[in-house]
Amino acid sequence: MQLVKGRPEGLEDRQEKEIRVYKLLDRLQIEYERVDHEEAATMEVCDEIDVVLNSLICKNLFLCNRQKTQFYLLMMPGRKIFKTKDLSAQIQSARLSFAEASYMEEYLDILPGAVSVLGLMNDVNNKVQLLIDKDILKNDTVGCHPCVNTSSLKIKTNDLLKYILPEISHNPIFVELPIYD
Repeated sequence: MQLVKGRPEGLEDRQEKEIRVYKLLDRLQIEYERVDHEEAATMEVCDEIDVVLNSLICKNLFLCNRQKTQFYLLMMPGRKIFKTKDLSAQIQSARLSFAEASYMEEYLDILPGAVSVLGLMNDVNNKVQLLIDKDILKNDTVGCHPCVNTSSLKIKTNDLLKYILPEISHNPIFVELPIYD
């Protein structure tokens, strides 16, 4: 694995959803670094990616309420433990659970394993509310997938908040999740 600046030179082997991410970042003139890797399906692979990216790798959870009428993308530090009760009270939504993959694909054009804040660019009807754990803000950069889990990007946290999210019309709600030992 090698860290490189910007989009891949050849896009013929890339999925359209990944190419859309690069086009968005290029249009906004966002600098980013990228590493291509095998499918990030195990923690061992993720740990290797972490070392190469040298960035906060975010855990992105796609959640919904019991009625499946409200959907959330929670962005939190990768090593933090998630307990639904810690989040439910903060957003006044009882009984949060993981949303079905079909909703993830419908709203974000992402499959399980590739969930990313960048998938919100595909949520043109704003069906998904972005939730960001405040600990994310302590880091200069974040690591995320470009809507596929065979590449990872390193993006400045400020660029995400100041340019990318406003461009894709997703205003985050900031939450505070506890740290468990």
